[in-house]
Order: sequence, then C-alpha cells, then structure tokens
Amino acid sequence: MIFDFALRKGILLTSDARNPVIPDGFVGISGNRIAAIGPNSAFADADAVVEMDLTGRIVTPGYVNVHTHAVLSLMRGIALDMGFAPAYTIGVPHGHDIDPDEAVALARLGALESLTFGATTMVDSYVHADATLPAMAEIGGRIWSCTRFHDVDFTRVHLGAWDYDAAIGDVCIEETRQLIAAHHGKAGGRTQVMIAPHAPDTCSEDLLRKTAQLARETGLTVWTHLSQSRLENKVVRERSGCTPTELLERVGLLTDRLLAAHALHLTESDIARLADRGVTIAHIPKGNATAGSMAPTPKLRQAGVPIAIGTDNLTQDMTEAMRWAIAVARIQLGGVSDDWQPRHAFEMATTAGARVLGRSEDLGCLKEGALADIVVFDFERPHLTPLLDPLGTLVHDACGRDVAHVFVDGRHVVAHGSPTLVDAASVRRKAQIAAENLWERARAEARSG
Repeated sequence: MIFDFALRKGILLTSDARNPVIPDGFVGISGNRIAAIGPNSAFADADAVVEMDLTGRIVTPGYVNVHTHAVLSLMRGIALDMGFAPAYTIGVPHGHDIDPDEAVALARLGALESLTFGATTMVDSYVHADATLPAMAEIGGRIWSCTRFHDVDFTRVHLGAWDYDAAIGDVCIEETRQLIAAHHGKAGGRTQVMIAPHAPDTCSEDLLRKTAQLARETGLTVWTHLSQSRLENKVVRERSGCTPTELLERVGLLTDRLLAAHALHLTESDIARLADRGVTIAHIPKGNATAGSMAPTPKLRQAGVPIAIGTDNLTQDMTEAMRWAIAVARIQLGGVSDDWQPRHAFEMATTAGARVLGRSEDLGCLKEGALADIVVFDFERPHLTPLLDPLGTLVHDACGRDVAHVFVDGRHVVAHGSPTLVDAASVRRKAQIAAENLWERARAEARSG
C-alpha cells in the first residue's frame, strides 16, 4: 500500500482504550481515513507520497469542542469581566445587531483559532448560520452548527424583559429546515446541522415541544444551554413551575442526543434525571470559573452523567480547557482524586464529544478506519521538557500554541502552526474591522440612551 501521508516516530495518544499510547508510532493516511496505525517498526517498508518524521512530537486525535459561539470572538478581553453572557448584558453588541458579513468575518476567526489550536470539530451556534456554517468550513475544520432557536424577543432580554412571540420561533424552525437542506452532510461531510434551542428561559414551552418534535423527525443532535445562571432558573421556575432540567424532560428533550451546556445550578434531582436519560454535559470549565461559577462535575461524574468539554466564546484552546476541567473538579473535591486525572480530561475533549454527536467510531480517536482528523504537537520546547509522561505533560503543561500540524479528512490544513487553506492575516483583519464596527455601534446606542 502507498499511503498519502506516513506519520512516523511520533508518540501516539490514541484515545483508544485498547491501545492508548504507542511510543514510537506510525500513522498511515489514505484518502480521508487512517488506513494503518501501530509501531513504526511494523511499517518500515511502507511507501507514502509524503513522509513526515515526527520525532519529538505528540500525535493525538483532533479535539471535539462541543460548545462554541465563534462569532462572539468579538467579546475577547471584555466579556470575561462582565460576569454574564452577552445576550443578557446592556451596552454590548447583541446577535440582532450583527449583519451576515460581520458574522462571517468573526466566525471565520473563531474557526481559524480553533483549528490552529487543535480542535478539528466545533459545535457552534449563533446568528446567520446559513452564512457562517459554509464560511467556517472553508477554513478546513469540521463544523456542527445551527442558528439559535428562541421565541423570546432578544431585543429586550438585556433589559430584563422575557416577551415571547410564536412567530419568531416558527422562523427559527423554518430557517433550520432550510439549513439542513443546504448544508447538512455537505463539504465532504464536514458541515453538519444540529438543533439549537438557545435556553429554557428564552424558548417557550411550546417552542421547546416543537423543537423536540423536529429532533425526533430528523434524528439530529440537540444543543442548548442549561441552568447557566440563577436568573435562568428563576425565570423558568416563575413561568413553568419547575427547574430547567425538569422542563426539558416535560417537553421531551431530555434524551441521550441532548448536549447541555454549563449545568451550573442543578438540584440533586436534576443530576439524577440527567444521568437517567444519558444527557451529555458540555462543560465550560474556564469560562464558568472566570465568572465565579463551577459546574458540579464531581457529582455529575459520580452519578454517571457523560461530560464533554467546550470553550464557549473564550480562547478556543481545548488543551487549556482540559487543565481547567481537572482543577475545577479538584477544588470541589478538596484534593487530587483518581476520578480526575489527565486521562479523564482527554476523554472529555475527544471521545465524549464524538459520542454525543453519534460519531464515536470515526471521530475523537486514532484507530484504523477512523477519519484522519489528527493533531501533531511540538514537544521540543522548554516547557514540555523533560518528557516523562506524554499524556500528563500534554494536559498539564501544553497549550494550543504548541500545535505544529493538523489534518482534517486527510488534508494537511495546518502546517508548522499556520493554516494552509486561508490567509490568516486576512481573516484577522476582517474580523478586527467587524468587531470595531459592532462595538462602535453598541457604544453609540448606549450614549443615545
């Protein structure tokens, strides 16, 4: 066999429980799949169009980032210190303020950052998904996306008003049907559509029921925020007489195809329900901690709730997020635990996300037959030396800036830290202009009262 790429002599961290580490490894890529994997010595005579010597490199599956809002890169350096999500905050650009061209410019920046930091799959939702989904895929990664479902009037939520209009929700559903027809399974399978009810407080019970019906009809993964704030819990309690988790159960959304982000303010009963229904939590450890909150991940894990990792609208560095996931859990436990080790965080960043997307066999792992979504980290650096425990060093000491190469679908989309399909400077420049324009409009509106 002649491979398209032969990756030799790297240390392979496979996420495959049967063979988690291959110290002097070989990966052969043919087309968009991993055609062979194992000790380098077993493939000494293999031929390839491109041979790469990865001595001093760590090779991993591409990360699966299960919760992002790429457009909200426009909040960089600002939202961290506001203490609440932009949609609920006065004086900042909101989704309804963003035009399609601005959304595309900012979404491409988020996709570029994510890819160059080693996340080959992003689960993304915000506004203008019909424009941002294909534009993000052009960067080279794999994108699950949807416009956010809501029937609350988002022009008034930041003012503390929850006014629902069924017509808004109906438009969201119709736009999603159009998005499915136009982009689901396209770009060689790298663009996928999910169903994204924004949150239990911004969707009426009627819209949530319609969402559950659409999920049953299409079989698509459902994404939402869940108990991301005490305000959300309060609004749902006053409106529906229950917790947000209980509401999702009531309307038929609490299933093993639900990906629920944050999950900060849960009752013991909520946790039991999530475990019983197999709901996956999209854990945002750094973003939540920066705002002064922590998801009860030790309790969730103990109950058997699957946990995956996302970055939300912060730096798209999944390696850093793994570190935060361990730290947040250990703070709650009061010490180091066998239940919160690097192998657990690595699983959350790879196979757990692939599983909830229904792609556990070909994403988030290095094994024969899996899609060739592969990341190479350069470990010949002072902060990664000495290299005694590859996985522990990756999780505790590495960062996205250590990524040297990224393959998606067998294409070499990042080489020596730089994207191969787009001009990074152009992507950055357009995003900078879009962000400056949006913030100027927001400040002008605030000045006018």
